[in-house]
Amino acid sequence: MLKRKIYDGLVAWKNKSQGTTALMIDGARRVGKSYISEQFAKAEYKSYILIDFGQAPKDILDLFINDSGDLDLFFAKLQSFYSTTLYRRESLIIFDEVQQYPRARQLIKYLVADGRFDYLETGSLIRLKKNVQDIIIPSEEDHIEMFPLDFEEFLWAKGDEVTYPLIRQCFESKKPLGQAIHRKVMNDFRQYVLVGGMPQAVLAYLNGKDFEAADTAKRRILNLYREDVAKFASGYEDKVFAVFDSIPGQLSKKEKKYKLSSLGKQARFRSFQDSFVWLNEAMIVNACFNATDPHVGLALSADNATQKCYMADTGLLVTHTFKDNNFTDNELYRAVLFDKLNINEGMLMENVVAQMLRLRRSRLYYYSQSDRRHRENHIKIDFLITEGKKIAPVEVKSGNYRSHSSLDKFRKRFSSVIGNSYILYTGDVMIKHGIIHLPLYMAELL
Repeated sequence: MLKRKIYDGLVAWKNKSQGTTALMIDGARRVGKSYISEQFAKAEYKSYILIDFGQAPKDILDLFINDSGDLDLFFAKLQSFYSTTLYRRESLIIFDEVQQYPRARQLIKYLVADGRFDYLETGSLIRLKKNVQDIIIPSEEDHIEMFPLDFEEFLWAKGDEVTYPLIRQCFESKKPLGQAIHRKVMNDFRQYVLVGGMPQAVLAYLNGKDFEAADTAKRRILNLYREDVAKFASGYEDKVFAVFDSIPGQLSKKEKKYKLSSLGKQARFRSFQDSFVWLNEAMIVNACFNATDPHVGLALSADNATQKCYMADTGLLVTHTFKDNNFTDNELYRAVLFDKLNINEGMLMENVVAQMLRLRRSRLYYYSQSDRRHRENHIKIDFLITEGKKIAPVEVKSGNYRSHSSLDKFRKRFSSVIGNSYILYTGDVMIKHGIIHLPLYMAELL
């Protein structure tokens, strides 16, 4: 059993809502939504019914068409079919993969108003127009996002619940962990980067620390994503595939901004915009937008046409990069484990930072300015985050670095709006030249 932080969020919703809202768990396929929903139901309710709309029989689907007007009959048939007794205010009904049957989601308004039971929905691609175009979205829905396991959850899965409190303490005090502990944590973090946080991959790896088994699990997930593209992006699936398959190549470049010219000389953003939106809404990728003028705020100056496209799970990126080769040919595993990353493979560290920053933010931002005539004016900042009313630039360094000229220029140009400045790197905590240096594994605390 994998311990997940979202569980506390489900309990908090139950206690606060008291049946006045349903809860929608939104997340990518295979991120663990169904599993955590059932664990929550078993522990927190007297009984529950889980309806999986990915394979629900016709008899159940017909209930939502023929009997939803008579809820007494509706619930009676539901209990009979699943051989489960439902108790007023003590039972939970789960609509699993509800995007497969939008009519059930529309009924939430009336089920919540009836007040007899609690309702939990899980969904992938739930914001896509195709999955909501024929229904009225219920206002009685609360939403919570579910992500792959974060680094702390990965340590829990390994049986370690004592290290991360120390990491958090050192982050808050800005004190180093010490050479021995930092080396141990970085070793665990490198495993996390390679395996990722998809539950099936984590469980496969932990059964004997088998990277190949984890890789096999990740290949299945990537194939599932491709099947979803073919099914739910009908009409422009070729463009979604083109964008998705080019992600590793784009991230391997020094300038990680997605260049559509790599997809064809005539490629324009307006032609591929829906593809980027699809991948982002499916939570397969984490889009990062260029905030062209941090003086006026990140969202206000965001240029949606110039974006970086990170994989939502770095372990999937590792496998996606070598998808056409056998596991034994995947050089990234050796490079990461032995800290031998070159500049191209450093994409993994920037990707995992994006993954960790996304945990607390609905959108990611970066800053990029090019000046071909005057190279001294060129500035590239990997990420921008807000801390209170101030903006904090974040640079990612995957190995030994010698300078941070872009960060220095950015701090000078935007000094009036900048608070802290961060460099995330492979070393221990330190503050140097007014810049806070943090180990990469602390990114999720920012």
